[in-house]
Amino acid sequence: MGMTLSEKILARHAGRAAVAAGELVPCRVDFSFGSDLTVPPAAAAFRRMGGTALADPTRVALVQDHFQPAKDIASAELGREVRRFAAGQPGVNYYEVGQGGICHVVIPDDGLVVPGDLVVGADSHTCTYGALGCFATGVGATDLAAVWALGETWLRVPETVRVRFHGAPGPCTGGKDLALRLLKEIGVAGALYRALELSGAAVAALGMADRFTLCNMAIEAGAKAGLIAADEVTQAYLAGRARRPAVALAADPDAAVERTLDLDVAGLAPQVAAPFSPANVQDVDAVAGTPVDQVFIGSCTNGRIEDLRLAARVLGDRRVHPRTRLLVIPGSQAVLAQAVAEGLVARLLAAGATIGPPTCGPCLGGHLGVLAGGEVGLFTTNRNFVGRAGARDARVYLANPAVAAATAVCGAIADPREVAP
Repeated sequence: MGMTLSEKILARHAGRAAVAAGELVPCRVDFSFGSDLTVPPAAAAFRRMGGTALADPTRVALVQDHFQPAKDIASAELGREVRRFAAGQPGVNYYEVGQGGICHVVIPDDGLVVPGDLVVGADSHTCTYGALGCFATGVGATDLAAVWALGETWLRVPETVRVRFHGAPGPCTGGKDLALRLLKEIGVAGALYRALELSGAAVAALGMADRFTLCNMAIEAGAKAGLIAADEVTQAYLAGRARRPAVALAADPDAAVERTLDLDVAGLAPQVAAPFSPANVQDVDAVAGTPVDQVFIGSCTNGRIEDLRLAARVLGDRRVHPRTRLLVIPGSQAVLAQAVAEGLVARLLAAGATIGPPTCGPCLGGHLGVLAGGEVGLFTTNRNFVGRAGARDARVYLANPAVAAATAVCGAIADPREVAP
């Protein structure tokens, strides 16, 4: 019997020829990281364990991204604790404000993770890196501290759900729409502690930015990890950036999976998740015309340069509707610099957008654009639960950057296929 992609990666890191779903295995970790929210408690746990030096600082990243630049005294204290810890770990990959951005954009773009890796991070959206053919999953602060001290962790080998997307989606769709379509099918608990192995013609046609978006939202279905086997698209992305040799693996044809889900996405329309669940998904036309107070383009889900290009293209030379605010936060300092060089920032500013510094911003109700009571937002983020992005009675719709730009122009949720110039 063959193995799934997840099982192959975990077996390799457990030093075994094979593993099977349900087994508990100790595994060597290739890369780990934390943010300004999670490094302080992890550092405290690390010290309680008697830790002084990271097992391998070159395989650890510490990123200032959630509440940075500091929004208040409490977040300033968090940022200072990260700086103090980083200063005591020579060789660690430390990203200060103005040098990095959102961890899930910076880490892969800087080539710190490669296919075949086992990656753990103190953030639920660590599954993003599965787009590179990694097994990447979120852990708590204490588990992260143990990884820092030992260079390893333990995992229960997850059952695998194979998801195949068939057909070519329609215009103005991408990885976000495939993720939302999957969530509509299985719900927010449809893949609890499962590995989602994502494939099919629609996935093969995606660029890396859209693949990161798709894997990023695996956690919204409760998955332990979301993975796409490395291919030519992956190798092109890694060229010139990967810092270590990759080990590209693929599932065996006879691997045992819990189930296989085939989704026909031929001609798929842009998808929108209505409040208050990322699984409350409909075609954009079903919610078109809903007035919107604020549009947010950014986050670890859709804050890459490809997302900003798409938004700028849909905006064209038009301006944001007078009753709607458009907030754009690039995913990293490098993305912001590239957007400036390509003239995208100038175009967004001319349209009436506000450009924020690379940070998570309003995605988690942090800062820079949280919603007031009763307001409606359309965000390119990954969650829209009650109170996620501000007041408890604010309502957030989730969509891709094309829908977001069209909505900003119209002042209400709009189909970009009808608005794009």
